[in-house]
Amino acid sequence: NIVDIPGKKIFYGHVNVKEGKISSLEPTEPSRSGAAFILPGFIDSHVHVESSMLAPSEFAKLAVVHGTTGTISDPHEIANVCGMDGVKFMIENGKTVPFKFHFGAPSCVPATIFETAGAALLSDEVEALLAMPEINYLSEMMNFPGVLFADEEVMKKIAAAKKYNKPVDGHAPGLRGADAKKYIDAGISTDHECFTADEALEKLQYGMKILIREGSAAKNFEALIPLLEEHYENMMFCSDDKHPDSLELSHINQLCARA
Repeated sequence: NIVDIPGKKIFYGHVNVKEGKISSLEPTEPSRSGAAFILPGFIDSHVHVESSMLAPSEFAKLAVVHGTTGTISDPHEIANVCGMDGVKFMIENGKTVPFKFHFGAPSCVPATIFETAGAALLSDEVEALLAMPEINYLSEMMNFPGVLFADEEVMKKIAAAKKYNKPVDGHAPGLRGADAKKYIDAGISTDHECFTADEALEKLQYGMKILIREGSAAKNFEALIPLLEEHYENMMFCSDDKHPDSLELSHINQLCARA
């Protein structure tokens, strides 16, 4: 039983494998009952690999056991310590395994002006990262006051993402009403920080995509899952932070099973 996600159907068939990789899917007449199901690998739509305390190549070894084949990864933590070198390390280490890591350019290093960080990524460094083909998006824009008040550095980073036609990931817990709309209208397309269904629904109605987060720290699954039935095309699952003992037990597969 082959699960066709874009076609929204399940069909019976053969999976043909060539040199260790799936080469084609061939529909056939069902020949027996009780056949297994095969479907595309899961994607963690927002995760800091560093929270697993593992290098990307080692994270992949744990995650793939649960059917995860890719991540949308914000290397914020290593950038906070090592700057550009840390981000480049994550990219290069991720290339050593067939797992699909999609890294972003950290937008808020350090996270606040009150933080004593090991590095800072200003708009010039962020633009240099966004110019790299290995960088797929501008990572979570935590500085939502900076967006609302049009902080020069913040707006330069968002402009750089638009220049390279790369999405801007959001982070705006509790932001509602006109402020939420202004934040989204700046070009920010996702949020994984909603903790009530009302907040998530409002952001969905403004055109934002909502990530249902259930990780080792924050857990929003129960609050947001009722929205999935109607808004499934604009919602995703993510872990945000997944500690190694938790990752050993489950990943996005658990959220799909619960859903």
